[in-house]
Amino acid sequence: MSAPRTTPAPTPFAESEERQALRRAVGDLARRYGPAYFQAKARAGETVQELWAEAGKLGYLGVNLPAEYGGGGAGITELAIVLEELGSAGCPLLMLIVSPAIAGTVLARFGTPDQKQEWIPGLADGTRRIAFGITEPDAGSNSHRISTVARRDGTDWVLSGRKVFISGVDHADAVLFVGRTEDARTGRLKPALFIVPRDTPGFEYQPIPMELLTPERQFQVFLDEVRLPAEALVGDEDAGLLQLFAGLNPERIMTAAFTLGVARQALAAATEYAKSRTVWDKPIGAHQGIAHPLAQCTIEVELARLMMWKAAHLYDAGDDLAAGEAANMAKYAAGEASCRAVDQAVQTLGGNGLTQEYGLAALLTATRVARVAPVSREMILNYVAQHTLGLPRSY
Repeated sequence: MSAPRTTPAPTPFAESEERQALRRAVGDLARRYGPAYFQAKARAGETVQELWAEAGKLGYLGVNLPAEYGGGGAGITELAIVLEELGSAGCPLLMLIVSPAIAGTVLARFGTPDQKQEWIPGLADGTRRIAFGITEPDAGSNSHRISTVARRDGTDWVLSGRKVFISGVDHADAVLFVGRTEDARTGRLKPALFIVPRDTPGFEYQPIPMELLTPERQFQVFLDEVRLPAEALVGDEDAGLLQLFAGLNPERIMTAAFTLGVARQALAAATEYAKSRTVWDKPIGAHQGIAHPLAQCTIEVELARLMMWKAAHLYDAGDDLAAGEAANMAKYAAGEASCRAVDQAVQTLGGNGLTQEYGLAALLTATRVARVAPVSREMILNYVAQHTLGLPRSY
C-alpha cells in the first residue's frame, strides 16, 4: 500500500497559506482602486494618498518591518508580494520600494534604538515616509564616485553635495542620503548614511520633468552645508558598503516586483482583449500570431518571478552575498521580461493599445524604467561577468 500523500512544506515555489492570503487581500484592496484611479491621479499630478493610507492601516506597507516597532515582522518576500499584487491590479506604488524596503530595512538592521522608535512605526503604518538619495549627476549609482561629503564639525556633521532622480521628496518627511566621510587614519572617503529631515536648512529640491506616468515625482536635490546632529548618522561610519547594500539588495528585489506586477497587469488586459476581440468570426486569440507571443511573454515573466523569489528568500535567510547576486539577476530578468510583455500587450490591442481608455501605453515607460534603474542592465551584466563568471574587470 502506498503511503498517504501529505501537503508539501511551503517553499519559494509553493507559497504558504499566509502568503497566499496576503496576496489575495492586497489584490482585493488594489482592485477597489484600480488602474483608472491610479492613472487619473498621476495625470492630475496628485498623490494616491487614499490607497497609501489604507494600505498602511491594514499593515501592508510595513509587513517587512520589526513587530516590536509596529511592523508585520515578516520579510522582503512578503513586501514583494504586496508590491507585485498592487502592480498587477494597476496600482504600483513606487514609494513602497523606497520607504519601507530601503529606508525601513536599513533602519531596522543598523539604526539606533532611538532612530527605530522615531521612524519605523510611522513607516509601517504609512503616516511617515523616508526617501532615498544615492544617485548623483556625475556618479550615477556608483558609490565609489559619490561626491556628496559629510565632514565633522564638533559633534555635528555638515553635509554638502547634489543628488538626482530622487523619488517622492516632496511628500517625504526625510531623506536617507548616501554621503562619504573621511577616514581619519587613511584620509580615504568611505560611504555613510544620514537621515536628513526635509525642512533642514540648506536642503533644497526641484522637480525633474519626466515622461513617466506615476504619482511619485522625481527630483534633483541640493545640499548646501546642511548641518546635522550626531544622531543623524545611521549605523557605523566605518561599516562602508555593508550598510548600503542592506538597502540596495531589497531595492533590486522590489524593483523586480514592481515591474513584474505591471507586466502581469498588461498581460491580463491583452489576454482578455484577445478573447473578446473578434475578427473574421474568430477571437483574435485563436490565431497563433497573437497567442504564441503572449504565451512566450507569460513564460518569461514567470521565470523572472522565480528568480525574484529566490533573491527574496536568500535575503530573508540572511545570506547577503548570495542575495546580492540573485537580486541583480532578478532585477535584470524582470526588466527584460516586463518590457517585452508590455510591448506585446500594446501590439495585441493595436491602435487601442495606445489609447488612454485601455491604459497600456503608459506602462511602456513604467517597465522601461526597470532597465535603467536603480542600476542599468549593462552594470548588472558587468556584475555577473565579474562576480559570477570570474571574468576580468572591464572598468
